[in-house]
Amino acid sequence: MECIRLIVLTAAIAALFCEVAYSHEVRPAYLSLREDAPNEFSVLFKTPMQGDARLALSALFSGKIETVTPIVSHPTGDAMVQTWRMRTLEPLAGQNVVIDGLQNTMTDALVHVVFANGNSWTARLTPSEPSAVIPVSQSAWAVFVTYVRHGIEHIAFGFDHLLFVCGLMLIVRDWRKLVKAITAFTAAHSITLSCATLGWVTLPSRPVEAMIAISIVMVAAEIVRMERGQLSLAIVRPWMVAFVFGLLHGFGFAGALVELGLPQGDIPLALLAFNVGVELGQLAFIAVLLTAVYSVMRFVMIPRQAIVASAYAIGIVAAFWSAQRLDAMFL
Repeated sequence: MECIRLIVLTAAIAALFCEVAYSHEVRPAYLSLREDAPNEFSVLFKTPMQGDARLALSALFSGKIETVTPIVSHPTGDAMVQTWRMRTLEPLAGQNVVIDGLQNTMTDALVHVVFANGNSWTARLTPSEPSAVIPVSQSAWAVFVTYVRHGIEHIAFGFDHLLFVCGLMLIVRDWRKLVKAITAFTAAHSITLSCATLGWVTLPSRPVEAMIAISIVMVAAEIVRMERGQLSLAIVRPWMVAFVFGLLHGFGFAGALVELGLPQGDIPLALLAFNVGVELGQLAFIAVLLTAVYSVMRFVMIPRQAIVASAYAIGIVAAFWSAQRLDAMFL
């Protein structure tokens, strides 16, 4: 495809943008409340950290609340987890919950409440809407919409996953083969996302993240090899390589979903919705690139050397991530 040249230029820009924009603040905060006894709740509040400082967030309620136990805090590397127990002097259902300080950040917050009667409620709070009223129960549609949004956001800020897709588009020049490769990638990470989230297969998160970065380096190397006229499995059968690496990337998606938490009564629905959101975000990314290609190629021709330059840009960023993540494994 002639239009691949503009994709290359976009890839180079994306690679540079990734390094600048790769910030942990886009990770959501998470507030979980579970009713263990009448009007008594176990609370878990996780907030993202930047270095040794956590985001200045706190959970507030409109009704009268008593803290039953001291707040215990412990860092997990990229987040601060706080746990305590509280007693509500008024029914929690019907109260307004606010993540104070959220309006001053770039992140969202997921709130998950499980009542003793089995009813649950999940909501996504944003800087523009940092509060919500806790209902008695939540519809399946509300759960679906919430997790679709989180899936879209995860892929939108998952720069490593997007760089892999971008590299794949640089290798595959025929649109039919591109559809086949993207389909294989989608099917593969859907399999491991489901299996890992349901606890059927588990892998430690840090080695998975390191391997994802390494997979991008390998794809970048294949782009250079192809431009030199060489052949490899990735060049001849890109769908096979996309499937194998897709299995790996699925574990990365699962790690993000586990961090968000799942509504116990709607786990299959939340899993499906998150996966749908990831796919919608991925397809939107591809559509934006191809739309830009067909628009700009009408006015300018991109030098072929940009393909190799973009491959090196992607490879350098991915190599940096690989070193960073491998170093984190041994800390």
